[in-house]
Amino acid sequence: MSDKLRKFYITTPIYYVNDKPHIGHAYTTIVADVLARFHRGKLGRDQVFFLTGTDEHGAKVAEAATKANLSPQKFTDQVSARFKDTWKNLAIDYNHFIRTTDASHEKIVVEILKKLKDSGHLYDGDYEGLYCVGCERFISESELVDGKCPDHNRVPEKLVEKNWFFNLQKFLPKIKSAIESGGLAIYPQTRKNEVLGLIDKQALPDFSISRSKQAVPWGIDLPWDKDQKTYVWVDALSNYITALDYPKGKDFEKFWPADVQVLGLDILKFHAVYWPAMLMALDLPSPKKLAIHGYFTIDGKKMSKSLGNAIDPDDLVKIYGAEATKYLILSQFSFGQESDIKVEDFSVKYNADLVNGLGNLVNRVTNMVEKYLAGDIDIKNWPSDLVGQEEIGNLRFKEALGLIWQLIQKDNALIDENKPWQLGASESSGDKAKLKKLLQELIMDLYIIAKSFQAFMPMKSQAIVDIVEAKNVQKPTEPLFPRLNN
Repeated sequence: MSDKLRKFYITTPIYYVNDKPHIGHAYTTIVADVLARFHRGKLGRDQVFFLTGTDEHGAKVAEAATKANLSPQKFTDQVSARFKDTWKNLAIDYNHFIRTTDASHEKIVVEILKKLKDSGHLYDGDYEGLYCVGCERFISESELVDGKCPDHNRVPEKLVEKNWFFNLQKFLPKIKSAIESGGLAIYPQTRKNEVLGLIDKQALPDFSISRSKQAVPWGIDLPWDKDQKTYVWVDALSNYITALDYPKGKDFEKFWPADVQVLGLDILKFHAVYWPAMLMALDLPSPKKLAIHGYFTIDGKKMSKSLGNAIDPDDLVKIYGAEATKYLILSQFSFGQESDIKVEDFSVKYNADLVNGLGNLVNRVTNMVEKYLAGDIDIKNWPSDLVGQEEIGNLRFKEALGLIWQLIQKDNALIDENKPWQLGASESSGDKAKLKKLLQELIMDLYIIAKSFQAFMPMKSQAIVDIVEAKNVQKPTEPLFPRLNN
């Protein structure tokens, strides 16, 4: 096996714990889950590492904890647990869930900071500017709308304080070269162009890696300056290697660099510029690919707490179940696009695709095999060619599901055209042979459909495989996809 296929390491961002999980968090995590399952099927479970987790330090978390009348640690314990519960409800099969308050993470971050300073990549200086607590960053006057941060609708603070900075300018030419050569691939192409545009415009100043303890009391101390706390990006971005026990852990040696890091558009700059620069400063290779999904709107409106339109993935699971929820989310739009989630389409698509489409096909075919062949389908060799697998590997999830759906439609049409119930009523040996051949084709297609769905809906997939591989094929006693109670 080539080195390229030796292992597969995939990450989501670590999610900030000032709020509960929403559909944007779920989408990124579902994408990573599907890719992890897909590669486990090719490489084996031990060769795939899937990381997710929570980002738990900073002024915004401290502010949210105060509002909740909790200590920052108790607040982050509660919210982080909620993320874990949501991923459990969605049947997300990660290898490791990291928290930036983990003692092991904090210890390694301190060592990373020391190494960056000792190698001359950090310097201290005064910074004067406008700071948005919601963004956890300094913002420029040109970004404001009516004097407020447009993302958080709040007036930024005017700050002058001592910070430690990372010398980003030094690494920009190397980062540009890595992106242009494909050594650091950014998907889709539009996001690659966006990052290169930022570099070319020289709109990327050195960034702060610390804040004063008065401004950010909740965080990791700088090991050489106890009046400073580590600023969010060094702490947060380092999780991708601290989770692997950098620098000498077995998992780090096996899995780094990451094969795919899945993230949202809002943190593209930090992952495509800051993160590779930090890695270069540590003499480490960059991730192989950054996979960027666009912003979501809900029924045409921006998703926000103030509008009350954020979709809780746990609510979807209660209605549709874990696997159908994942199918519905990934099948609604193509990865990488800025997309509008239409809530009412979920129930329509659930009924059309899963109840009346796949579920009905399984019922029709197995019922006829049981009725006309006494359950004996007599198949010696099961097909190995699956549908949509290349698309999954290339992050084209909607397109992969579309190809599987075409096979489901083809089989339902095949039944309607050939009318097996008429063949079954015939006394002709030719009709009976034609019926058996037809049902064998349909059963083998069900096998292909189920196996092709494995990365998306593993439990439903295995249920179908178990049915069609049985010695005596019988119609399932319970529906694969129950009809919704209206």
